[in-house]
This record gives sequence, C-alpha cells and structure tokens, in this order.
Amino acid sequence: MEKLKGSITEIIMRILPGEERSGGMELVQVAILVAIAIALGLIFRSEITSFVNKTFDSLNNGF
Repeated sequence: MEKLKGSITEIIMRILPGEERSGGMELVQVAILVAIAIALGLIFRSEITSFVNKTFDSLNNGF
C-alpha cells in the first residue's frame, strides 16, 4: 500500500503545476512582455520622442 501511495503522489505532482515549474513560466512571461515593450518602443520611436519633446517644451515654457 505504501508503494502505491508513493506512486499516486508522484503522478499528482507530475500533473499539477509545481513550484519548480511556475518560476520558469513567470520568467518566460516576463521575457515575452519585455520583448513586446521593446518592439513597440522601436516601432513607435519617433512618436514617443515627439511626445516627450512636446511635453518637456510645454513644461519649460510654463516656468
């Protein structure tokens, strides 16, 4: 019975996501989000630069 109990526990641990697996998935998700942010930054670089320049110009003219 003890051997069967150990086998069932091993099967459950393989099926359910464990702590070892969740850490790796979080790292992959962060890497994907960073890649998307960099890609959007490169695509909209001129628009972002224009927006930042206009914002700082308006702030400097106000003071």
